[in-house]
Amino acid sequence: MTDELSTNVRRAIAAHDARVREAGLELWLGAEPTFTDPTSSAPEWNGAAVGGDKEERALALWVALHEKTAPVVRPPRSSEPPPTTGRRQLALRTLGRQYPDEDAPRFSLGLYAFRDGSPLCPATFEDPAFTAVQSEARGAALADALARELRATRFEVEGALPHRMITGTDPRDARCLRAPLEGRAIPESGLVDELARDGFLLVCVGEESTPQGPCAVLELPAFANVDGFVSFLGALANACLTSETRTLILRGHPPPVDARVRFATLTPDPGVVEVNMAPCEELSEFAAQVHAIHEAADDVGLAAQRRHFNGELSDSGGGGHLTYGASSPEGSPFFRFPLLLPKLIAYLNRHPSLSYYFGGHAAGSAGQSPRADESARELFGELQLALHRLVRDLETPESDDEVASRLWSSLAPFLADRFGNTHRSEINVEKLWNPWLPGRGKLGVIELRAFRQAPTSAHAVARAALFRAILARLAVHDFPIALRDLGADLHDRYALPFFLESDLREVLGDLERAGFGLPPALAHELFADPHRVYGEVELGDPNAPVTLTVRRALEHWPLVGDLSQQAGTSRLVDPSTTRVEVRVTGPSERVGRVSVGVRDGENVFRAPTTYVDDGQRSTVVVGVRFRAFVPNLGLHPSLPARDPIELVVSVGERHYALALHAWIPGGGVYPGLPKDDAEAAKRRLDRFVLRTPPVAKYVAPPAGAAGRHTLDARWL
Repeated sequence: MTDELSTNVRRAIAAHDARVREAGLELWLGAEPTFTDPTSSAPEWNGAAVGGDKEERALALWVALHEKTAPVVRPPRSSEPPPTTGRRQLALRTLGRQYPDEDAPRFSLGLYAFRDGSPLCPATFEDPAFTAVQSEARGAALADALARELRATRFEVEGALPHRMITGTDPRDARCLRAPLEGRAIPESGLVDELARDGFLLVCVGEESTPQGPCAVLELPAFANVDGFVSFLGALANACLTSETRTLILRGHPPPVDARVRFATLTPDPGVVEVNMAPCEELSEFAAQVHAIHEAADDVGLAAQRRHFNGELSDSGGGGHLTYGASSPEGSPFFRFPLLLPKLIAYLNRHPSLSYYFGGHAAGSAGQSPRADESARELFGELQLALHRLVRDLETPESDDEVASRLWSSLAPFLADRFGNTHRSEINVEKLWNPWLPGRGKLGVIELRAFRQAPTSAHAVARAALFRAILARLAVHDFPIALRDLGADLHDRYALPFFLESDLREVLGDLERAGFGLPPALAHELFADPHRVYGEVELGDPNAPVTLTVRRALEHWPLVGDLSQQAGTSRLVDPSTTRVEVRVTGPSERVGRVSVGVRDGENVFRAPTTYVDDGQRSTVVVGVRFRAFVPNLGLHPSLPARDPIELVVSVGERHYALALHAWIPGGGVYPGLPKDDAEAAKRRLDRFVLRTPPVAKYVAPPAGAAGRHTLDARWL
């Protein structure tokens, strides 16, 4: 079940919004939560973008979201007239995104509404997914009535959507005879309505079969603005009433939006259904929408996490990206504060926790969200130069367009993966001021992508508040726009959860000093991350025990194969390497005598240990890498797997052997997927086998095996 937002969290959200308003900042935020069927092994829920029952399940989520997110109209005061009646949220099945290796756009299910709850049009028609009432599919009658409302010329064509009308031009114009948009490829130049661009509206009507029966279908033209679209909806509502059309599917061009409107969509992505939220002006609105989305997903059997047979938990697989901007491109904080984006790049560079802590188990240059300093080595110095030039260039007052263009053209080449794909970057600037992305490129928006899907709505809200606070802090206060070369520590030290947590606490302290600190209720949610824990036990003297905790750490899976052939939307990586963190915590005099190693035959290869004392307790932190399985296609074909990986932990004269199994110790088959998180946790703990071994014989690891913080057991 989804979590309820506690009173403390709601108060914290209100305090955050008040602080941002007090600073005079406009910082709109949005997200793209993704959900999967955690009980299914079908392709559409494990890697395929479309197929199977995905559209059917998306329709169910669409209906649930319609019920939970419909605008709420404030009851009138005694001196006010009653609110105007009518449709306050419109269901649309307009064209979705089309990716380079796909033949046609994916489906898109939209919900369109005025933010203030004003009606869009009279409620004379409904999409068949939302009503049990089914009218006769009378497409020709609807087209006749609508043509009269629009004062358009009616005509007929052969094939699909045959009942048509055109305003302002002769139907003999060849463009009036075009095929329906549904199922056709979008041209490389983008989805353009040439007739609408010239001031004419072509409306196409037909019928199609649905599970509820035959239904009228209308293909929307492109509208230049919201007012024109709402005017059309009024005419359409009247035509539906006249023609007795109660059920109607609206397809075609996506509708126009401005600051008055919110438009959310559901679209398919590999393994998941993605909810593209409408941007929210404040965190309180964002929290209400996110909670409703999580609740709706739960109602229809979709989940934010996957449970695996061996008890491992992972996110849905689609990510949980965040977007930031303003109500209009002109008001974007990245243009109002031209150094905000360069500062953000520098801030993320200094704080790897913001790149890794909220992500999945794998990251790095081959991941979905590589850092700006994680690409080819020679680009690091070039990025430093680009930031230096920007600081100098933006000191001279320029027009808003020049500022926007300079930011995008200077930084976009560095905010991309190693193939130059700007969509795959920790900071995605595709929609900032991109002249090559028709219709969506110049929105003044950035997307932050280094997130797995949040397990709960409260966790999603805390993340959104954290990064909104960071942007506010950077907009209002100075921060050095200079990069720090973290070298090997980036993929060694900051692969371990202990150091990511420490770094995240530094970020929270910085925000507090800058006046944008997160209230404790939100900060607490950020560290709620139990799915990483394999097991935790107390060792040694019962009167002065130490706590041994083993967590899954971060790994940086490398690309495999002929990279020139990997030009689609996926990349082949070698996922066979796993990294774990061994953490021993307790009294200083006990922890100071801790050693950790990996057993290989008669030897125990000593791992590098990092000793940390915060004044209250001490901790030893160790990282261990190993090959967990042999992939069908991967690196190092002769390298065997270590299952189990056997660790030796010594506390003074006491020695313990810890075997971490990938599957059921001793063999066997799980009866099915874990039914809940508690059963998943038990399966992880069952794989965590602790015993007392003979006296450990520690030896130094071979050259290449030991980094500053991690022992790579693949070298043993």
